[in-house]
Amino acid sequence: MFLRLVPNCPHYWKMTTIAQSRWLPVVLLICSNFFMTCAWYGHLKFKSKPLLLVILASWGIAFFEYLLQVPANRIGSNTYSFYQLKIMQEVITLAVFVVFAFFYFKTLPAWNHIAAFLCILAAVVFAFWPPK
Repeated sequence: MFLRLVPNCPHYWKMTTIAQSRWLPVVLLICSNFFMTCAWYGHLKFKSKPLLLVILASWGIAFFEYLLQVPANRIGSNTYSFYQLKIMQEVITLAVFVVFAFFYFKTLPAWNHIAAFLCILAAVVFAFWPPK
């Protein structure tokens, strides 16, 4: 398991507790989404650069996204359903994108974008609502 150390190590309990945390997948998904957003949208400030160059640069950035996203889903699947992980991922993606767009592109979402985000946030509420 990710972050699991050998039992004789004095940090074994602490590390496995972190790996079993409900919040670790969330933190890893937030970090991975930062890299994903940079890979998907960062090149838009460099439209004069050759397309192949920005594709290769985006792939290089996306590599770091996968280094965080795959463990996030692996660890998260021990706590969350596959549907919960996916819906959580979408909300995190949007939240990271809004922050990225604000700082990188100096733009804010319009009212209709905020309304759409709230609808997706409602999906999270329904996804985590107990089925019984």
